[in-house]
Amino acid sequence: MNLKKIFYKFTNKKKYDELNISIYKKERIKILKSGLETKIIEIQKNLKKNEISFLHSGHLGDVINSLPVMKELSKKHKCNLYLQVNKSLEKHIEGYKHSGDKIYMSKKMIDMVLPLLKHQEYLNEVQIYNNQKIDVDLDLFRKIPMNFNLDEVRWYFHLTGIHTDLSKQYLIVNDHDSIKEKIVIMRSTRRKNIFINYKFLSKYKNILFLGLREEYEDLKKEIPNLEYYDCKDFLEAAQIIKSSKFFIGNSSFGFTMAEGLKIPRIMESYPDFPVIYPNGGHGYDIYFQSHFEELCEKLYNLKS
Repeated sequence: MNLKKIFYKFTNKKKYDELNISIYKKERIKILKSGLETKIIEIQKNLKKNEISFLHSGHLGDVINSLPVMKELSKKHKCNLYLQVNKSLEKHIEGYKHSGDKIYMSKKMIDMVLPLLKHQEYLNEVQIYNNQKIDVDLDLFRKIPMNFNLDEVRWYFHLTGIHTDLSKQYLIVNDHDSIKEKIVIMRSTRRKNIFINYKFLSKYKNILFLGLREEYEDLKKEIPNLEYYDCKDFLEAAQIIKSSKFFIGNSSFGFTMAEGLKIPRIMESYPDFPVIYPNGGHGYDIYFQSHFEELCEKLYNLKS
């Protein structure tokens, strides 16, 4: 804290506040001018190539959220996506850290998501990163000096300058062979909305949980008739979600898939850091119990 700031803190609140704003702006501009702006301009140039290679280190939801940009570019370009294994967690976006994590994506996570990504025909190639030449480092979104409390998908719009219609489907899978018409839930225990509960869902039949066993056990306390299914990979998880009656999830990978699939879905919004917003179709985000119950009934009675 400089001397002027200390002086104003105790003598002139207005000037103290103005100085804080000025310092904040200068810090943000310094980040932009310290090399980030040059990289953004370089990305713009690279996006004019016939074949474009993208790098991403995760998290899984962040990878899926980058797909709309690649799908849009694939109309005129070949798009390759490379995933980096075991990249160490950096100083992360405030409010959006994964507690306890030390890396972004493990080899196991990448092996689970590769079948889903390779199923996207608009991606020319999807592989583990092994020093391939990269045109667009998607991880740079974490360096952008802005408030990240906006729709996650749009982070990549601002990184690349490419915008697309988010009401359109960008995750493409077939229906599941046998698991259909379930109310599917995939819910992290880390970002629960404290204003709601799931107890009322026990009146519905065919409720299926996807995800970690401990997450299932946690929710089963509220929904005794909740079933569990252990997917072999995220392609199968996406197929089950696509074949569902409707989907419920919170700020986690499950809702990211449901959003890309554009199936009927309810987002349990996280009051402390809302960064996921449904776009298009029967997509809803909720904060309060009465709205949650009403929307579940609406989607349950929705005709296919």
